[in-house]
Amino acid sequence: MSRPLRIEYPGAWYHVMNRGRRSESIFSDKHDYLMFIDLLIEISGMCNVNVAAYCLMTNHYHILLQTPDGNISRCMRHLNSVYTQRYNRRHGFDGQLFRGRYKSILVCNDSHLLQLVRYIHKNPVKAGVVKDIPDYEWSSYKGYISYAKKWNWLHKDYIFSMITPKKQGRLKPFIEFMQKDDSEEVTRLFSLKKLPSFFGPESFITGIKERYYFKKKSCEVPE
Repeated sequence: MSRPLRIEYPGAWYHVMNRGRRSESIFSDKHDYLMFIDLLIEISGMCNVNVAAYCLMTNHYHILLQTPDGNISRCMRHLNSVYTQRYNRRHGFDGQLFRGRYKSILVCNDSHLLQLVRYIHKNPVKAGVVKDIPDYEWSSYKGYISYAKKWNWLHKDYIFSMITPKKQGRLKPFIEFMQKDDSEEVTRLFSLKKLPSFFGPESFITGIKERYYFKKKSCEVPE
């Protein structure tokens, strides 16, 4: 079976996910979580990637990111391979840590991004790990509600701007949005046994397919 086509173009947004092999843990303790977050910060600089949201669960992760240089494959290859090396070295293991390469969903640069930021941050709540979003330590949510400089690497201003154009008082509407239920569109998306390659309005999906599936030569970047 051939691998799915990895669509890459400058400015593309992706929801990327991966699980441990046989659904085993990929984070064994606090140090592992911190090690992975350090790698996220590393690739954000090395690969010029904008990480807008993440959630690290015991046996899988979710990341929402943008690739200004159209280099999702390089970025994820570095993240998964280097983390595997460091994890195995630390725990005295060898071999494959993740189930496979990774799953990516190409996301339209509109309200669909906001829906995924909420879905990612609510993951631990829906899994019954915590009662409320701020209670979970290993997600980017605390970076959104914190003014600490250590979170400056997180690409949150763009997400804030999609909720309100005002820089003052933007935290309250963000928190209110995060507390709402997932949209029917997101619920339907993640209820599918096989996740689709795209998430967005029909015009976005049709445009992507026309440019990358139905033409032999590369085309312009979709708007």
